[in-house]
Amino acid sequence: MKVFLIAGEPSGDKLGAALMAGVRTLAPDVVFDGVGGDAMAAMGLVSRFPMADLSVMGLAEVLPRLSLLRRRIRETATAIAGACPDVVITIDSPDFCLRVLRLARAMRPDLPVVHYVAPSVWAWRPGRAARMTPLVDHVLALLPFEPPYMQAAGMTCDFVGHPVVTEARATGAEIAELRALVPGPAVLALPGSRRGEIARLAPRFGAALAQALPEGMTVLVPSVASQADLMRAQIAQWSVPALVLEDARAKRAAFAIADHALAASGTVSLELAANDTPMVIAYDVNPLSRLIAERMIRLDTVTLVNLVSETRAVPECLGRACTVPNIAQALRRLVEDDDARAAQRAAMAITLDRLGQGGEAPGLRAARSVMAFLAARQDRTRTGG
Repeated sequence: MKVFLIAGEPSGDKLGAALMAGVRTLAPDVVFDGVGGDAMAAMGLVSRFPMADLSVMGLAEVLPRLSLLRRRIRETATAIAGACPDVVITIDSPDFCLRVLRLARAMRPDLPVVHYVAPSVWAWRPGRAARMTPLVDHVLALLPFEPPYMQAAGMTCDFVGHPVVTEARATGAEIAELRALVPGPAVLALPGSRRGEIARLAPRFGAALAQALPEGMTVLVPSVASQADLMRAQIAQWSVPALVLEDARAKRAAFAIADHALAASGTVSLELAANDTPMVIAYDVNPLSRLIAERMIRLDTVTLVNLVSETRAVPECLGRACTVPNIAQALRRLVEDDDARAAQRAAMAITLDRLGQGGEAPGLRAARSVMAFLAARQDRTRTGG
């Protein structure tokens, strides 16, 4: 069995690695090909080119790299056609992946395609699901309310659970190591993992933390290794004590010991929920991307804890509201209001339960869904359906 996978972001790389492990459990003779990062490489994938080439977000960020992205799209589509895989699995990164699929399907119209991570049509650009239908056969959804949107557009879709429910938690030894450095109260600052996010958000985060935090609290700043130098340069300008953490052990421990968190929007809200850490979400993009987003977003919240729990327990400072005074006010309330923290913790518990906590690992569930899709497709081919 040959599986061609495409991941364009660190989060997709982790999803891909877990899916690869699940597929190998069900089909030990599987051969993997495609594009991915370190996690997928550890599962045996030799990436066709560095995944970092694809890790860009927002119109202003994409434009300088447009020539490279177009070349990678052509290369990937040609590689798929040449490899003749039994299935192509694209993982998130829809702007890149759907362009690849359009070219690949032109060369191989019968190509079986699974897309992992349903597009957020419930939040913005509802027409994306319909545009996926000619290119994607089956969707693996991370959120329990997503399958009906995909099915209505003409694709099959399974909710397979969210990987946050199985991610490793800090051990006692890891917590003790960090506590030796940070014995007192701590707050997490998570201004994103992309250079643009860090450059935009870190100065606001630092200023808001300086206004809102009580004396004696240390700020912990987990960072991916590729952005650690930039993160250090940013926090060197903060007026609060802060510690950048690159090591995976220290990062896990930071999530475990933090009393509160200030975080960029994204799946990090689910990681904080898994560690029972109350949070404020703050996010902004460049002015052009913000103008586009303001016209497209259809919801009053973007935080996944709020959406999955069907509450609005997590406060947000988004877009034009992502200002130092607003963030500082939200942080002060979080620190001072016991009821607000309790409401968040209740919403977090609901969220984790709905995302599959305590059930089969999402990577294996996703693999079972892929195998069932391929079996059903083969049955239809044999019967002429």
